[in-house]
Amino acid sequence: MITQIDIKNVATYDNQGVRFDDLKKVNFIYGANGCGKTTISNFVHDTSDPKFNSCSLTWQNDLPLKVLAYNKEFRERNFGKGKLNGVFTLGEATAEQIKEIEKKSEELKTIKADGIQKRETLDKQKKEKEDLENDFKETTWTKVYKKNETAFKEAFQGSMQKETFKNKLLQEAENNNAQLETLENLKEKSETIFGEQPQRIDPISQISFDRVLEIETNDIWKKIIVGKADVDIAKLIQRLNINDWVNQGRDYIQDDTCPFCQQKTIDEDFKKQIESFFDETYLSDIKRLKELKQEYNTLTQNIINQLNTIETNQKAFDNTKLDIDKFSAYLKTLTSQNTTNNELLNNKIKEPSRSIELLSIKEQADLITELIAQANAEIKKHNDIVANFATEKSNLIKAIWKYLIEDYKTDITTFNGKKNGLEKGIENLEKQRKEKLDEYDKLDVEIKNLNKNVTSIQPTIDEINRILKSYGFLNFEIVPAQEEGFYQIQREDGTIAETTLSEGEITFITFLYYLQLTKGGISEDEVNNERVLVIDDPISSLDSNVLFVVSTLIKDIIKNIKADIGNVRQLILLTHNVYFHKEVSFIDGRTKIDNKTNFWILRKNDKVTSLQSFAMENPIQSSYELLWQELKSDGLKSSLTIQNIMRRIIENYFKLLGKYGDDDLILKFETKEEQEICRSLISWINDGSHSINDDLFVELQDRTVEAYKKVFKDIFVLTDHVGHYNMMMCEADTQA
Repeated sequence: MITQIDIKNVATYDNQGVRFDDLKKVNFIYGANGCGKTTISNFVHDTSDPKFNSCSLTWQNDLPLKVLAYNKEFRERNFGKGKLNGVFTLGEATAEQIKEIEKKSEELKTIKADGIQKRETLDKQKKEKEDLENDFKETTWTKVYKKNETAFKEAFQGSMQKETFKNKLLQEAENNNAQLETLENLKEKSETIFGEQPQRIDPISQISFDRVLEIETNDIWKKIIVGKADVDIAKLIQRLNINDWVNQGRDYIQDDTCPFCQQKTIDEDFKKQIESFFDETYLSDIKRLKELKQEYNTLTQNIINQLNTIETNQKAFDNTKLDIDKFSAYLKTLTSQNTTNNELLNNKIKEPSRSIELLSIKEQADLITELIAQANAEIKKHNDIVANFATEKSNLIKAIWKYLIEDYKTDITTFNGKKNGLEKGIENLEKQRKEKLDEYDKLDVEIKNLNKNVTSIQPTIDEINRILKSYGFLNFEIVPAQEEGFYQIQREDGTIAETTLSEGEITFITFLYYLQLTKGGISEDEVNNERVLVIDDPISSLDSNVLFVVSTLIKDIIKNIKADIGNVRQLILLTHNVYFHKEVSFIDGRTKIDNKTNFWILRKNDKVTSLQSFAMENPIQSSYELLWQELKSDGLKSSLTIQNIMRRIIENYFKLLGKYGDDDLILKFETKEEQEICRSLISWINDGSHSINDDLFVELQDRTVEAYKKVFKDIFVLTDHVGHYNMMMCEADTQA
């Protein structure tokens, strides 16, 4: 069954279009000619036509049925060459055969209903699963992604959409076996690995203080270096403690003049005693002293230069691993200590007999060595990461996802439990539904095989001829054509009535053929197919007697649809004839509303069709009253529609009063324009037509609408029926 029809961007429907919602088993659509009824029937008949690309049609449970549409195009398709395709129905079948087919058909309906129920339950389960996944997707996005986006955004690359993030989280929960790490550790690693790819850092050169420390502890610094004691002059030098003074003065002895008193007191013996006092041992110690001092000065200066270079370079390096503040403090202390030691060493050289103790730089050396070692350890870690960057990054990302799934473990477990339960239910329902489909297909084949043995086109011929004769069509009948599988129309004298039928006769025969088609099919296989009927103005060109016949036949179809008898599941009926609408929609004298029936009215204003829904309330209370309501409607803007409504009111009302003299009435109007308007309106009194003349296309200018309304009223005034005009306009106003 069709539940919804959307029509737009075609014919008189604009880009907003109209929507028929909540279609029932029986649907009545009323609308004047030209308002788009045939467009609807053509669309439902063939939704694949490109001109209907903007239109849509919704089937209940997404199960399309065969659509049989009756309209002008149907007549042209089926009666274009004076012949009709044969319609197969149950014909020469025994009661037992028909009973068997009916029994299996009922079984088929039961299986289909059961299948539809399982489909509905399946859709409900799928919707529940979809809602579960959507809720989980939203909560994971908020609770996991947004919460950790700042710290771990790099790890979320490729999963930065809600759906992909949800899927990634579930995948990691199933497969991730990384070691669980703390959040702090992950953040620390992320700062190194994420962002720009790190570059290798050269390690800091280690400084060796061993030799410096060794020189510092040499005994020579404490040794009192003096001359030989057994020399005569030694006692004097030692008593006066002038070893260093005498030793320095030796360099100034040039001749017999004393460098100290400037007297000629230096003789050879004195020189020998001086030289003997400062013997080889003394000279050796002095030499050793100078060498060690020089070595110490050179080593410490080199070390301080290296440390200064390290300090300068590391301060300029943004990614330094060295604790530069501590390093600078230690270096400053070391430099100060070295300055002090240099002074001590200089003093020792000047006064070898003095004992000194150098400041030990071991503590600062150890501190500096430890800082450099720590920095190099960090540099090694960094360089190891650089050397294995891809691996390290991959491991970090896995560790991050491991942390996330552990943090969100309860929610993931709950979701997976519900999802698995729904999936098992869905799988089971799909299996059951497939079994029903297989069962349906098997039984459907059995029914079609039975139909092939008992179906025939002859019952259709007999039924159409019976209806023709029962309603007075005695001068022609339907007979099999020479070409097998076709009908043709034959006169009483045996001649083929291909070109001599009237429009009304062709319309009636074609509609009777359509009604037989609703009961059978063009082939044996189609006889029991479920179907939807779309009937568009079946009473055009028919007189009032035949109109009653057609409405009676359609009411039989409506009765069976509501009772769920036969294969017709739904009817959509479109008409412009209020008599026919009122007749065919009549239920009984007591029942006014039926929950299996809905009503709509189509209107065309300013060349655009609009739709009004009346649900189960039948808007056609009286055809004559409806015309007055339409005339009084504020939404009525089409000049052509207004003109035609006026004509139909005049036709309906004055037909009951007898013939009026057209010219006498026309001449009562003073202006030429009013006379022409009156002529166009009262000419319908003599036409005897029961519908709007489809061949009349007189489009009025908007400025003449008021002129038509004035002439229309004056016709009632001039015929002494202005009281009726006032009453109907007042009633229309009240009902509106």
